[in-house]
Amino acid sequence: MTAPATEDLLRELTPQVLGVLVRRHGQFEGCEDAVQEAVLAATVQWPAEGVPNNPRGWLVTVASRRLIDQMRSDHARRERESATAAEVVPEDVPDTDDTLVLLFLCCHPTLTAASQTALTLRAVGGLTTAEIARAFLVPEATMAARISRAKQRIRAAGSSFSLPAGAEREERLRVVLHVLYLIFNEGYTASSGSELHRADLAHEAIRLARMVHAQLPGDGEVTGLLALMLLTHARREARTTAVGGLVPLDEQDRTKWDRGLIEEGTELVKASLAGPELGPYQLQAAIAATHADAATVEETDWSQVHALYLILERIAPNPMVTLNRAIALAETEGPQAGLALLTTLDDDERMAGHHRLLSVRAHLLEKTGDTAGAYEHYRSAARATASLAEQRYLESRAGRVRKSESAVGGRPPGAAASRPRTSSARRAVPAADGRGEAGCRADV
Repeated sequence: MTAPATEDLLRELTPQVLGVLVRRHGQFEGCEDAVQEAVLAATVQWPAEGVPNNPRGWLVTVASRRLIDQMRSDHARRERESATAAEVVPEDVPDTDDTLVLLFLCCHPTLTAASQTALTLRAVGGLTTAEIARAFLVPEATMAARISRAKQRIRAAGSSFSLPAGAEREERLRVVLHVLYLIFNEGYTASSGSELHRADLAHEAIRLARMVHAQLPGDGEVTGLLALMLLTHARREARTTAVGGLVPLDEQDRTKWDRGLIEEGTELVKASLAGPELGPYQLQAAIAATHADAATVEETDWSQVHALYLILERIAPNPMVTLNRAIALAETEGPQAGLALLTTLDDDERMAGHHRLLSVRAHLLEKTGDTAGAYEHYRSAARATASLAEQRYLESRAGRVRKSESAVGGRPPGAAASRPRTSSARRAVPAADGRGEAGCRADV
């Protein structure tokens, strides 16, 4: 088995093995450390000796022995490390998959969203602490402390390793979906750093969403979230230039979009909308499907996009939804209508100085002919984002506006201007932000 195939297998088995140990021994923190050690042993031995016939049982056995060693003493554990894996005889392992239970545990309500995300990537995703730290641009020691505190809080809360029942289960599932949503968003549009996206995080979020969907195929919001991820990720190859520059939606080469992901995502959208209830992920997926259905940007059904945002705003109101609706409204009723809707966000403290609001306003001001106002807002938006890719893009937009302003002799705000070709306001909004409660991961 190739190294990538082994890595994929280990990531798939990690939550299953951890679930077995936690159900058997009840201590999440010690079990998680033991599983990580077993995975490390596998990465060393399997490429050289071959993958065992029962890789899951092998990992359970090694992890169990590591855990017993830890319980006895660190010294005894170190002495046995070299001999343990070689002596493995796979034990009888229950044929149950506790991945969903483990996800619920990692997304315990006593944890912050940052801790839930980190612990999910570590325990369920199988990423090392170093990998998670690199993904979120923090020192490894900082991430290790965050994960350790998260495990301690779970232990202090006395949580049992089982799925909650009734309303609590539904509430916890929404937390799980939100955590996966945040992981995908960070992968699709990194909040900081030189790269626009981090494919490893996006892939991991999709993989975990597939796991949840496999266990809850009838849940509309689970299906909707997976569809949203697939439809959004389908555009990844077209979102950047060869040197990493941002390419807005209306300028993307749509032949580079992954049609396989789009077809799969579209079918999932249809399935999710067939249920009796409608949730925010289903609506966001429907918006993404509307964009994916357009062969060219001119064919985008902006009326439908706006209608979907209206519904989304009613059932899950937050300022990012309103921001995205303003973009769609500008496409159907003109930039002044969009600008008027943006004024309703000016007093929302969650949007104060937010680069998304600044960049959308800049774009709509540019469309009205107010080049001076557009220039200032593009510059402010560039200063407000920590993403270098977005900074470069917004600065380039500001430069283009300044050149245009100079060419026409400084046209005053509101003066007549030729209307740009119909385009997505994505040229001003590289990606709708989905971080925190104000977020909404839907393309516009």
